[in-house]
Amino acid sequence: MGVVNITKNTTMICAPLMAQSVEQVLSNMYQAKAEGADVVEIRLDCINNFQPGKDLEIILTKKPLPVLIVYRPKWAGGLYEGDEHKRLEALHLAEDLGADYVDFELKVASNILGKQYSSHQSGTRFIVSCNLDCETPSEEDLGYLVSRMQATGADIIKLVFSVNDITEIARIFQLLSHCQVPIIAYSVGERGFVSQLLSPKFNGALVYGSLKGTPVSGLPTVESLRQTYKVGHINADTKVFGLISKPVGHSKGPILHNPTFRHVNYNGIYVPMFVDDLKKFFSTYSSPDFAGFSVGFPYKEAVMKFCDEVHPLAQAIAAVNTIIRRPSDGKLIGYNTDCEASITAIEDAIKERGYKNGTASFGSPLAGRMFVLAGAGGAGRALAFGAKSRGARVVIFDIDFERAKSLASDVMGAARPFEDILNFQPEKGAILANATPLGMHPNTDRVPVSEETLRDYQLVFDAVYTPRKTRLLKDAEAAGAIIVSGVEMFLRQAIGQFNLFTGKEAPKEFMREIVLAKF
Repeated sequence: MGVVNITKNTTMICAPLMAQSVEQVLSNMYQAKAEGADVVEIRLDCINNFQPGKDLEIILTKKPLPVLIVYRPKWAGGLYEGDEHKRLEALHLAEDLGADYVDFELKVASNILGKQYSSHQSGTRFIVSCNLDCETPSEEDLGYLVSRMQATGADIIKLVFSVNDITEIARIFQLLSHCQVPIIAYSVGERGFVSQLLSPKFNGALVYGSLKGTPVSGLPTVESLRQTYKVGHINADTKVFGLISKPVGHSKGPILHNPTFRHVNYNGIYVPMFVDDLKKFFSTYSSPDFAGFSVGFPYKEAVMKFCDEVHPLAQAIAAVNTIIRRPSDGKLIGYNTDCEASITAIEDAIKERGYKNGTASFGSPLAGRMFVLAGAGGAGRALAFGAKSRGARVVIFDIDFERAKSLASDVMGAARPFEDILNFQPEKGAILANATPLGMHPNTDRVPVSEETLRDYQLVFDAVYTPRKTRLLKDAEAAGAIIVSGVEMFLRQAIGQFNLFTGKEAPKEFMREIVLAKF
């Protein structure tokens, strides 16, 4: 499953340029070409003191790659507030001067494109666009809207949505798949991010990506579209794997899984999925195209009830971080690769330093040690069960004391109120593991314990991996403790996930090289 000769699709990568001067437009066009864009979208309404005759001639005679001209009025979400007739004249001039694409809003397109086509001699292709600020229309209403746009005679139609939930994007994918003319359709914002990445799978004409140094909210970069996601090679048969999380922007999974898919010639793509409602998500994305998922914060426990079957280890932990859609019957099977990933990372770090423990009957350097755990959520449960399986004595701190007590009961450990961890005095040789989001980007200065107590721990592990060396790990290292980054856990659990996703043996050294180079 999933292994094919992957051929290039026809979806173009477009860099939107909103420079305030013609000189900056020219500079950005060359940057876009260097970064791998196929076309640039130039927003004329962003150029200060724009002079159509002079400025368009400069832009279009010096363009290093195809150009899409947009002159967006205030009433359509743009900046132009002048005379409408002059705005349309500028767009017609752009055609005369050799623009590759010119964008007209639906509101004006039906009045002008019919006349334009009667004398249409240039190679310019007309795009008719509509920005939907309201709730995503029903399938029926969308069909009617698309018919109106097609009736204008447009070469390409463009619809921009603003979804409130990732499940609304399914309507965009259906639209892309069934439209009779070339179509650009996507949603803005973090919840709409995946609409750019998967557009080529559903036959979208164009995807947008921002340039280095000029990020656009809700857009991937041109470089990531070209290098990380390789959108040019996505096709209808590409299997989709995604990280279900909230938030999701911190994830490094795409940087690791996508190159590894290509390394083993597997036709898959791994994308971040900002999910608000698990029930709606799984009922909407139920096709075999969506072949598996990683599960992140805060859903590792809640997601279990949406699995048809759960692996015994995940069942015992009561947390799932990996889901596979079984090809034979479409059932969702839940697994936990966090447990062994985190515990073996801690064990190996202790072994590498040559530390031994007097209690050797368990065969683990954790046997008999105090294991201090901050956080009793999904990652915390994996750590607690892993530590217990190695013979450690687990002490759990969580902001939800009842949750801490429940987990402590499951692993025959002890529970303490979260505020007590700040000045908790552990036994000599104890392990500290942070399984809370404290210290995660962008709140990188937050730590669960005081610097004074860190000298009492022999090893400190932090499940947070953005940044790679958190404030907690820096302070622990300064105090003389062995430190283990969440990056090591992330790598090991990702290796386990890759095996489950593809049915292939993960190329471990290849994946480790990526982590060392890019994390």
